[in-house]
Amino acid sequence: MAKLTIQDLKVEGKRILMRVDFNVPLKDSDDGSQRIITDDTRIRAALPSIEYLLKNGGRVILMSHLGRPKGERKAQFSLKPAADRLSELLGAPVAFADDCIGDTATQAVDQLENGQVLLLENVRYHSEETENDPAFAAQLAAHGDIFINDAFGTAHRAHASTAGVTQDIDQCAMGFLVERELKYLQDELREPKRPFLVIMGGAKVSDKIQVITALLDKADAFIIGGGMAYTFRKAQGYTIGKSICEDDKIELALDILKQAEEKNTQFLLPADNLQADAFGEDANVKYTAPYAGGSGGIDDEWEGLDIGPVAIEEFAKVIATAGTIIWNGPMGVFEIDKFSKGTQAVAQAMAKSEAVTIIGGGDSVTAVNKYGLADQMTFISTGGGASLELLEGKTLPGIASLSDK
Repeated sequence: MAKLTIQDLKVEGKRILMRVDFNVPLKDSDDGSQRIITDDTRIRAALPSIEYLLKNGGRVILMSHLGRPKGERKAQFSLKPAADRLSELLGAPVAFADDCIGDTATQAVDQLENGQVLLLENVRYHSEETENDPAFAAQLAAHGDIFINDAFGTAHRAHASTAGVTQDIDQCAMGFLVERELKYLQDELREPKRPFLVIMGGAKVSDKIQVITALLDKADAFIIGGGMAYTFRKAQGYTIGKSICEDDKIELALDILKQAEEKNTQFLLPADNLQADAFGEDANVKYTAPYAGGSGGIDDEWEGLDIGPVAIEEFAKVIATAGTIIWNGPMGVFEIDKFSKGTQAVAQAMAKSEAVTIIGGGDSVTAVNKYGLADQMTFISTGGGASLELLEGKTLPGIASLSDK
């Protein structure tokens, strides 16, 4: 059933409690006097909703988590740097409350006027947040007349600030960011432009198995790279040396390969790999021979850390002919330049493609940003685990708990 959206609401003069995802990376300044945000992407992602509410006369109360303080007040997890950065981006003051509940928070909310914004301190300073404690959720909910969830990255968690608060506020809607995530990760994939290509990478089959299984009936082709490919290759009887492998998923890998064959779904594993005798820039490297008829594979005491040139060429051709592409997970250890060619090649091929290109969160987002290709993708998800669970067909508590239209 369709959920309320930010544009369905009358917000003038209302206190709008909004869950955002300001879980940004931080580091200490050179002199150790302050914490510095190293990537403000998540703050920027929330700007359209915040600016819309302010423009329409709302009183905006933002809440978020940062890191994992595990119910304790720890200075390194304070959201104060996020408040300062948001103020810079808005070009307007952003009030900051030293707590998310209690007198401090209540007084800060009461002082807000129409068109002003307040950021509450880290909700995870209270263990009741992740426990979805009803009393704690009610204290948060007391700050708002309306609730908006614009934190897609935490929508798969039934926490007090994402789901619990909806029990105490009548109107609960999604923000622009969440609405856009659902459009591309759910609505667009109901009837994707064909051929529909799914690219999966990363270390483990177990991390992506539910997505692969869920999309086997829908996708026309899969490309599998990263560490998870070696589990499939071992299942096929090839040598993988010291490459990462989930031995307990061998039978599962064989079953997936069988299902893909039965469904006539193209299922591409790397035709060759870059192998190394050590994990680092100073490693000796060489390409494997192409896998064929039992030959090919990783040498003993060597480790596969990227896809090879034959695989790159083959994958690029499939990408070029696709109508819709979703990519989640790198082709190799792209953080190290020596093992980054495969991931970069996939990103570049997607950037050149005329397909609807969807980057499904996680390391793939880091990769397209690293190679300066983000603006050439149709959509980049802000959610890692949330993106995967939505693709798996799971219900996200942070969405399901919002008000129906």
